[in-house]
This record gives sequence, C-alpha cells and structure tokens, in this order.
Amino acid sequence: MVLSFTQAGIYCAAGDFHIDPWRPVDRALITHGHADHARPGHARYLCTDIAAPVLRHRLGKITLDTVRYGEDRTIGTARVSFHPAGHVPGSAQIRVEVGGQVWVVSGDYKVSADALSTPFEPVKCHSFITECTFGLPVFAWPDEDAIRAEINAWWAANAADGRASLLGAYSLGKAQRVLSLLDTGIGPILTHGAVENTNAVMRGQGINLPETVHVTPETDPKSHPGALVLAPPSALGSTWARRFGAHSTGFASGWMRLRGVRRRRAADRGFVLSDHADWAGLNDAIAETGAEKLYVTHGYTDIFARWLNECGYDAEVVPTEFTGETLDDGEAE
Repeated sequence: MVLSFTQAGIYCAAGDFHIDPWRPVDRALITHGHADHARPGHARYLCTDIAAPVLRHRLGKITLDTVRYGEDRTIGTARVSFHPAGHVPGSAQIRVEVGGQVWVVSGDYKVSADALSTPFEPVKCHSFITECTFGLPVFAWPDEDAIRAEINAWWAANAADGRASLLGAYSLGKAQRVLSLLDTGIGPILTHGAVENTNAVMRGQGINLPETVHVTPETDPKSHPGALVLAPPSALGSTWARRFGAHSTGFASGWMRLRGVRRRRAADRGFVLSDHADWAGLNDAIAETGAEKLYVTHGYTDIFARWLNECGYDAEVVPTEFTGETLDDGEAE
C-alpha cells in the first residue's frame, strides 16, 4: 500500500511522512489550516504557500516548508504534489505516487467555486481517500448568488428596523467567504477578534476582503447603527453579543439544510453555506478521480460507503480523528 492508516494518522512508508496526523510525528504534510488537520507538535511541516500564513498564525513557531500547487516534491521514494481542494484558501488534496501507484488524500474539499479559494481540481488516481461530511442526498447546496441575496436581504431588513445582524460563521474560511458575499452599502461590518485575526493574516498575503471594524471592549455599538456583526458561533447568545442590544441572529452552515438544526442553534435565520462538497459534489468528484479503491472518512461514512459499493465502487470506511464541519465552534470547519 502507498498509504496506511496508523494510530498517528495516514502514513507513507516510502517517504516516511504522515498526512494531517493527529499525533506528533517527524514530518507532517498538511492539507489545510483547520485544527483537526493541522495540529501542533510535529517536528517538520509541509503545506502550500497559500496555506502557510494561517498555519504559522495558528501554530506559532514551527519548522515549515512550502510548495506551490502542482509542484512535484520527492520525499524518500515517494513523489508528492499538492492540488487545489477548493475548501479554504490554500487547501489542498495531496497526491502521492510510489512505484506507479497513485493515491490521493482529499483533506476537506468543495467542488463549487467561490471568490477566495483556488477552485477544486480533480486528480486522477488509483486510490482516493475522501471525506463525506455531508454524505447524504438531503445535502444539496443552493447557488451562492441565492445565499448572497438571502444574507443581504436579512441584513438590510434588520438595519431598517434598527437592529444589528449577528451572523455566526467559523473564523477560518467560512467567515471570509461570508465577507465576500456582503453588500457593503447596507452598513458597517463588525468582527469578533477570532474572525478579525484571521482576516488580518489573509489580508497580509494579498487576499482581498472588505473593510471591517474589530470589536474591542471600547467599541460602542451605537456608533455603528445597522451593522452586521460576524462572529464565531459560540459568541451568539453570549455576554459579548448582548452588548449590541436589539439584534437578529443568523448561522451560516451546511447543517442549516436539516430541519430543526436552526432551532437548536437558537438562531433567527439559517443560511445554507458550506465549504464542503454536497452529495452531488462528492459523487462527481469521486467519479472524476477514476479511482479503483475508495476510503471514506469523517461524516456519514457507513451510509456513504454502502452507497458507493452499491454503485460498483470498492469502498470502505476508515476511522480518523477528522471531524469536518461541525455544529459546534471547534476549528473543524
């Protein structure tokens, strides 16, 4: 096998490296910066040049090397390259070739394009390790323009009623994607520190984001009437949120496709926006790889693997410590 599944994570013996390991290892190849994939404690890290600033921001002083998308790197007797995953800026699928056999580790991926991430590119391979966070037919994402219109109409209506709009979105990836959808003519955009810190990193590497105001203890909400406030989901309903007085709450997530989830999140509005592939996207991406063998991780794994086998694939579930997009804050976005 080109790759094996160990207690530390996905391992390549030919190159003596791990991919997104969850235990400390000597050499870690990282698909992207979310905390269930990029963990502290490794001796050496390798990621894309676009993902590197976020990794440094989140992990501190680490020994980090970078590659560009499509650039070949030989490690031991393994040939390695990173390819766009479309999940968040800099996210990658990792292609590993040993002795003519090609395996691809998807990391987290999204097949529909957005304004921030390098669009997903299918990679031909013999074996494909795929996520299936949203591996049920009920998960079908609406067109991004429709979500853009929904969010901005909600914000505009709240502003007209004299209320702030508090929108929950994970601090890396989702929050910046929401920013890319906003009509800045409606009002000011305020951000929680966790979101603004990531914004600063991305702006520093040339990613274009609209102007935002960092909420600090000195911020007077009354001086920003009709604002949209972008914050991690955990901030909704907190003491931090109550400073904004009368407000409406929203939550941006693929989980908003399920009935009852918005109610359990105590949000007034739910917006179906995910940085993962939906059911159709998963199936399309898998077909495009041409893979003979599929390994299914994190999500509706049993159901999705059974479906793939019924479709004629050779698929099996592989337990990992990846979590995909969760209903909790976490960093597993």
